[in-house]
Amino acid sequence: MLGRFFDKIKEGLSKTRDAMHDKIAAVVPIGGRVDDETLDEIEAILIQSDIGLETSSEIIEELRRAVREEKISDGPEGVMRLLQERLAAAVALGEDGALPMGSAPLPGAPFVVLVVGVNGAGKTTTVGKLAKQYADAGKTVIVAACDTFRAGAVAQLDVWAERAGVDIVRAQQGADPAAVAFDALAAAKHRGVDVLLVDTAGRLQNKTNLMEELKKIRRSLAKQDPQAPHETLLVLDATNGQNALSQAREFNQTTELTGLALTKLDGTAKGGIVVALRKEMDLPVKLIGVGEGVDDLQPFDGEDFARALFER
Repeated sequence: MLGRFFDKIKEGLSKTRDAMHDKIAAVVPIGGRVDDETLDEIEAILIQSDIGLETSSEIIEELRRAVREEKISDGPEGVMRLLQERLAAAVALGEDGALPMGSAPLPGAPFVVLVVGVNGAGKTTTVGKLAKQYADAGKTVIVAACDTFRAGAVAQLDVWAERAGVDIVRAQQGADPAAVAFDALAAAKHRGVDVLLVDTAGRLQNKTNLMEELKKIRRSLAKQDPQAPHETLLVLDATNGQNALSQAREFNQTTELTGLALTKLDGTAKGGIVVALRKEMDLPVKLIGVGEGVDDLQPFDGEDFARALFER
């Protein structure tokens, strides 16, 4: 099972791997010297993959030191090994912890996950896939349709709820999203449900009134459970590259994010944004999307991520 999951991640990151591994292998030929010019070329490749200037520079300095101290041999193998190790360390979850999935104990009763992000990032799809995965793990689930603005948003979540075999709390278009969230948590507590997933309307990070609405949703949840939401996940489209970083900054100021869900990694050659987000935001990427299927939403693992970028 674990091997199958890794294969999905590896396949999903193929564009990023091609952009990094193959280009680096081309500038560090077998038997070739790793000199300053080569290191500059590797740094440019890392930056082009959206790893970020600061992180790329730090990795290159470690590589330069390793070459100077003769800790790696000439040629691509040692270079790739060190890069893989450094990237894995850079994106490690650390004390932030992974999103509790499968049989992992849940930190709340119910465990409340608030899902936010801009239009088109894949919030509703992420909520639907999470609902299906929790239900398949034997958890009872309610999804809250708090996107009361976008036409068809509730219908889309309805389809996912039916597919997952979970309940949905909804209201008419234009209803107060905070009231929907409040009712959903009340229903979840009354029924003894394990997980409440709260889908919210997409919003641009520079729209003050909509960002204030997220604060109102949080307050409505906290009225019934001071610890809720237990997780606030920002869904980001990986194909947006560095723009995803600016979105994360703005949302984090408003909603106290606990983690990130990065979708469409299979559609970009700039999957290095995972590293930039972890390094510059000090927020863990907890979920990654590497395809359209339900199982293509995967818990993030830093070592698997780094392996998938450098293992052919």
